[in-house]
Amino acid sequence: INSVSVSVPSYEEQQKIGSFFKQLDETIALHQRKLDLLKEQKKGFLQKMFPKNGAKVPELRFAGFADDWEERKLGKFSDVRDGTHASPKYVSQGHPMVTSKNLTHSGLDMTDVSFLTDKDFNEINKRSKVSIGDILFGMIGTIGNPVIVDRDDFAIKNVALIKEKTSNPITNKWLLQYLKSPSFNRFIKKENAGGTQKFIALGLIRDMKLRVPEFDEQEKIGSFFKQLDDTIALHQRKLDLLKEQKKGYLQKMFV
Repeated sequence: INSVSVSVPSYEEQQKIGSFFKQLDETIALHQRKLDLLKEQKKGFLQKMFPKNGAKVPELRFAGFADDWEERKLGKFSDVRDGTHASPKYVSQGHPMVTSKNLTHSGLDMTDVSFLTDKDFNEINKRSKVSIGDILFGMIGTIGNPVIVDRDDFAIKNVALIKEKTSNPITNKWLLQYLKSPSFNRFIKKENAGGTQKFIALGLIRDMKLRVPEFDEQEKIGSFFKQLDDTIALHQRKLDLLKEQKKGYLQKMFV
């Protein structure tokens, strides 16, 4: 390090540059603290707004709701499928193939996908056509990271697909948050106890029993968490933008 030669500006310019980046670092740290706080708040709400082991109601509820949550088997009230388990031939351009690596806490990430031919895309979609509003979550390796999709131009592999049924007493907007809750995490840990490769079978997802509130309460809970998720996503985008801006300044403000 002693032998490295560096180009150094005048003392006054050093002070200006140092102060500029200090202010930028403090802004980044502030946004990071806000984001961390929001995530902790959501974690707390997920713990309190879904029933704990054996309970019929959650600890925290919206006003006007007092009935017990009813136990239901997921596969009876939702259409539960999965994507292909085959290994199709990938091409340089075509239809995206989504796997568990594309499912993140912030939603669907399509920055790193493989592509399918029209033939393979149509063949896979005979079994598991994705529609807007469906839920996807990982079944192999990384289990979970559920997302509601807002596009339908891709196929899926090794991920679960949950569709709402007509007159469905379980709404996907509510179910998404249940799949992020400690209740579902306990179910996953129980089913994966002692396993080396994390995996959950489609049959287990269909047979999963969960306590479900009435439709109006589902709507309230789903809307509450969607607004919280949107706020978290907004802060994440701001933080990412600030970090990119700093990266750009570091490239342009040093020789």
